[in-house]
Amino acid sequence: MTRKLHRYYGANHLHFITCSCYRRQPILDLPGRRDRFTTILEQTRRKYRFVVHGYVVMPEHFHLLITEPEIGDPSVVMKVIKERFSRQVHAEEGNVPEGAPRLPVWQKRFYDFNVWSARKQIEKVK
Repeated sequence: MTRKLHRYYGANHLHFITCSCYRRQPILDLPGRRDRFTTILEQTRRKYRFVVHGYVVMPEHFHLLITEPEIGDPSVVMKVIKERFSRQVHAEEGNVPEGAPRLPVWQKRFYDFNVWSARKQIEKVK
């Protein structure tokens, strides 16, 4: 059973976000996929108007340190990034036989840590 997840938005904190690939598979291991991910991140940043203070893309997960967006909230941003990237990964896989399931690209949910102090911000960037 999943515990109720609480997210704290609206206090203008930075958000340190971690998101993992499905079953920790190295989906982000290919340079082209990492480039695609960063392109989608930049497009989303412009559309939802937030600042990226730092990010790292690892083979099986990524971390973001972002401000709260001017449009929507960090959950909306994550939904857009994950959905757009998933569509592109599935498109690159080509035709899948009818009835064959496509594996998810991402684990459900994401971890969001509110960063409210300069000390924590430095820690998360490092």
